[in-house]
Amino acid sequence: MSIPDVLKYTKQNGELDATPYIEEYNTFYQHGYESIEDRQLRQSQKAKECISSFYNLVSDFYEYGWAQSFHFAYLQKNEPLACGLLRYEYVLPWRMKVQPGSHLLDVGCGIGGPLRNIARFARCKVTGVTISPYQVARGNQLIKDSNLEEQCNIIYGDFLKLPFEDCSFDGVYAIESTCHTMLKSAVYSEAYRVLKPGCYFAGYEWCITSKYDQNNEKHRQVKFNIEEGNGLPDTATTEEVLEGLKDAGFELIDAYDLAEYLETPWYAPLSASFSWNGFRHTRLGHYVTHISVRFLEKLGIIPKGSSQVSKLLMNAARDLVEGGKLGIYTPMYFFVARKPVAG
Repeated sequence: MSIPDVLKYTKQNGELDATPYIEEYNTFYQHGYESIEDRQLRQSQKAKECISSFYNLVSDFYEYGWAQSFHFAYLQKNEPLACGLLRYEYVLPWRMKVQPGSHLLDVGCGIGGPLRNIARFARCKVTGVTISPYQVARGNQLIKDSNLEEQCNIIYGDFLKLPFEDCSFDGVYAIESTCHTMLKSAVYSEAYRVLKPGCYFAGYEWCITSKYDQNNEKHRQVKFNIEEGNGLPDTATTEEVLEGLKDAGFELIDAYDLAEYLETPWYAPLSASFSWNGFRHTRLGHYVTHISVRFLEKLGIIPKGSSQVSKLLMNAARDLVEGGKLGIYTPMYFFVARKPVAG
């Protein structure tokens, strides 16, 4: 994907100015990390609508600047990002004991990069659900382009109220998506409801770690910056994740922070030290992309406000690196849980 292709959503809908979306988005974070009012607003119904618009806007940037899989990776030394992304995804059907022909649900699927990879790898069917109309359209087009229409599909829906019958799926997974709600018991309960008894729910959560100090002003600021740059209402602790799974009725099989076992830090692709092959992921790459976006915006090739989106994501990458280096933030708290047979 080339830079002139970014923000296809706004072009396709005849909306040539993304600025109003950015201005509305900024209101959810306008008072800083100390604001209880802002935090409550970010967990409201209005915020849900704003996050939908956020992903309509940023998905093309993610696809161009990262990959079609919107998540971090388990990277080995000198390994291409694409390889690490696949390994990260393939762990899920393996730990969920997925059998060929099974039907899985991807909760918060983005444009379906993991969904398509898992369908091929595990020889199964995968349905994805996302709150972003643009991601539904883009994802289903990529499924068609990949000749995977018999195995995959993406629909519009809210993971707090999934549009499926009880006991519909042989497995459910969520890759760095349920961080967009602090209602862990509620979102996990929906996964529990649509899952068949005896089957598994697995995923990766964004969490603050035990190193996070609520009394440390720098820690609070970095945490807030990450949330602002990634459309998050707040960030859960690992204990809150485990409590949410228990409250939903799951049997916990395993849970740990994968970030503690990595040969290459999870934030390495976002740092300036990453290899030339991953140039677009580096800080310099972000800067070059940002300058290019500003130039194209001035020429009228891409919508107004595109450079504001680019700046938001560039800052988000910087803050994620900072959170990773401090050891206070992880995007890969892994869990696998089972719905009891008698559930």
